[in-house]
Amino acid sequence: MLTNWLGAILKPKAAVLLVISGLCGPALAQQVSFALLQPASIEPNPMVKSVEPVTLPEAPSHRFWDRENTFLFATSAAFSTADFIATRNNLRNGGQELNPVTRVFSGSTAGLAVNFAGEAVGVVGLSYIFHKTGHHKLERAVSILNIGSSASAVAFDVVHHH
Repeated sequence: MLTNWLGAILKPKAAVLLVISGLCGPALAQQVSFALLQPASIEPNPMVKSVEPVTLPEAPSHRFWDRENTFLFATSAAFSTADFIATRNNLRNGGQELNPVTRVFSGSTAGLAVNFAGEAVGVVGLSYIFHKTGHHKLERAVSILNIGSSASAVAFDVVHHH
């Protein structure tokens, strides 16, 4: 029975494949002799003009610990602290950690604190790398994303508090 079923599927596909390859045959038979293609003379197009490279103005820079980054890092640290407190309270009341990375550290308060402190240090470190490489929008985005993530986690913990 399996062979009948398999044969019923493969036969139409094989027929379609044969028809397609048969239709492609004449197209593949057409070839152009490269000997017939003799370029006149190889000269640049008169419409093409040589262009001197342009130096772009340097992107506006700022100090890494400027007012905006200081505010973003402080806000990020505050939300990470709130996330730590809400997560710790949730775990103490029988809840579970949903983040698989944080779950590794959730066995003790010290481990959980190390996780959230590492997160805060990681935000500053990644922002610094983006700052040094001239990616100033990404530099700020790291903190903003972490603030949003921590705020969402705190809201989730508060809503689902046991």
